[in-house]
Amino acid sequence: MLRFLSRTFASVQTQIKLGSAAVLQSFLFSDSVSSGLIGRTMMEPKLYRPPPEVRGMTSLDKDAFTQTIRVPALQVPTGVLNKVMKSLKKSTIQRPGVHRVVQDKEESSGFRLVLLDPHRVSSASSFSEAEAEALRSFDVSEELQQYELKLTYDNLKTEEVLEAVLPQGQDVTSAFSRVGHIAHMNLRDHQLPYKNLIGQVIMDKNPGVTCVVNKTNVIDSTYRNFKMEVLAGEENMVAKVKENGVTYEFDFSHVYWNPRLSTEHHRMVQLVKRGDTVFDVFAGVGPFAIPAARLGAKVLANDLNPESYRWLQHNCKLNKVESKVQTFNLDGRDFIRGPVKQELPALLKGESAVHVVMNLPALALEFLDAFQGLLQLEPPCELSLPTVHCYGFSKHDNPEADVVERASRSLGFPLENKCSVHFVRNVAPNKDMMCVRFTVPKEVLFCSSEAKTEPSEEPAPKRPKCEDAPNLT
Repeated sequence: MLRFLSRTFASVQTQIKLGSAAVLQSFLFSDSVSSGLIGRTMMEPKLYRPPPEVRGMTSLDKDAFTQTIRVPALQVPTGVLNKVMKSLKKSTIQRPGVHRVVQDKEESSGFRLVLLDPHRVSSASSFSEAEAEALRSFDVSEELQQYELKLTYDNLKTEEVLEAVLPQGQDVTSAFSRVGHIAHMNLRDHQLPYKNLIGQVIMDKNPGVTCVVNKTNVIDSTYRNFKMEVLAGEENMVAKVKENGVTYEFDFSHVYWNPRLSTEHHRMVQLVKRGDTVFDVFAGVGPFAIPAARLGAKVLANDLNPESYRWLQHNCKLNKVESKVQTFNLDGRDFIRGPVKQELPALLKGESAVHVVMNLPALALEFLDAFQGLLQLEPPCELSLPTVHCYGFSKHDNPEADVVERASRSLGFPLENKCSVHFVRNVAPNKDMMCVRFTVPKEVLFCSSEAKTEPSEEPAPKRPKCEDAPNLT
């Protein structure tokens, strides 16, 4: 728990520095996260108590949620209505689709009823001193009336509907990721009998969501996509999203996209300067490559997934950077030993920085051996050696030391005290996403196969075949 809290706090500090108020909100409200993600919220006292017959409902019957409740109200002259509303903004009822000002039940044209929150106002003494003074100044009686308010399904919040339907005592929270018009969910087993109802509720309560999907298996395919089931709405998987001022389009069912990485994309790209060269080994649909090109960098972007490659090209044209980005459809190791190897000799003699981005946390560390002996020429005295930004997952108690040790083993060179490690995010309990940053040592880049060093006596673990490597943007 201590490790999780320290990681979360560190992440929030990073996001604050980047001006991401949404991530701060996610820290304060537990499961909620930025980029359109909805999760557990701080629940207000219950104003709505659902009819017992909705419990266990699997097919949504909106009429069954209708209920009439009694709420306090103030009779206010129409001439001072706007001023009263401003003075009582903290005490009026806050409910989706509910009008806070209604016609006086006596149908007097000179008065309106202002509906109040029954949990804040139960009598005239409930008003604050400032509110009471304002009412007196506007010559409004503090005498409360009771108003019968009809609440329907449209007036309920997502968590209220799900809490009413799902079995008591079970977690009803259903977080989802917003990807354009698509809400992507990971339902728990006990929620599956209600999956279609949940999907419909999510779509109803979130304007702009026209498709709700549920992931049906783990991400284990070659191209880092997963099977999904449409729970509600249209089956249109081509999403359009905007991240950090850049527009992307892609088929969400065939490529990987994670809105939780928005801040990391921004952090990484801010390290790139105009005139730099960026090699994006696992580029996906372009969340590193395209912003870097927009900043004036020369970019070579690669992805093994043919669909990611196609949408990468599409997004380059969409953002008018196709002349600044060369795209490739290769295995990551072949990309390093091919285009990267061909471009490096000339780049090393220049003054601009060279960045190699390797955002494939499940396997990227294992690809670092591709740099061993990449160049056979005798190294000159002055070089602008490439900087590698390599991502990895860690379940270790000390994730920083873990990723450095694994990177060192794969690279064939000890990186301790020669690199920096950045915490990206907590992916799951006891699983962190990290980014290790280092300059490729001359001893690695120019070494011969006979001269490769091993930082450990233990043999390196067997690597999966390149064609088995999934892609994570």
